[in-house]
This record gives sequence, structure tokens and C-alpha cells, in this order.
Amino acid sequence: MNKAVKGDWVQVENIVLPAGQRAPQVPEDTQKCDLKLWVKGIAQTEAEIGEEIEIITQTGRKASGKLVEINPRYIHDYGDFQPELLKIECQLKEIMEEEAE
Repeated sequence: MNKAVKGDWVQVENIVLPAGQRAPQVPEDTQKCDLKLWVKGIAQTEAEIGEEIEIITQTGRKASGKLVEINPRYIHDYGDFQPELLKIECQLKEIMEEEAE
């Protein structure tokens, strides 16, 4: 589905600061990237992916931006597996068991 209709759950994107206008203390590679904002909400008009659309967020705030997704997923995780954290977990369990004795 590439077209949102009024009432659809959507996500919009805005460029908060274009590349080159970031704070001077930001690393050089980050300076080359736009600072973007994504907001989810209920579509107030019809629009196709890439077009501007107005939304109302769950908190009642009006926002608008380029439509980037219809029915966006919530994706939360803690990133890739880190072997070091497994080692630390094992060490911590040993320490806690020793302290409990």
C-alpha cells in the first residue's frame, strides 16, 4: 500500500537541520548528514509515500512532514549480541554467589 487515507496510522519525516548546519562540536562525518525527525500519528488527509501530509499524534499534537510509512512498526531492541557482556554476566553471577555464601 503506497497511499495513506485519512485515519491511517502513519509515520512522517522532517529534516530538522540540513547537512552542514549541525552544531560545530558534532563529528565531521555526522556534519555530512541531515538531522532527521520521525513522528507517528493519524493521517488527516490522503497522501502517497513521499508526499507531505498532516497528522495528529497520540498526544494530540499536530505535525506534518513527508510520508515515509503506512502502519509503521514499533521496533525496539538492544542491538547486536555483545560477547563481552556475556562474559561480564558470568563473572557477576560468580561474584554474587561468592558474596551470598
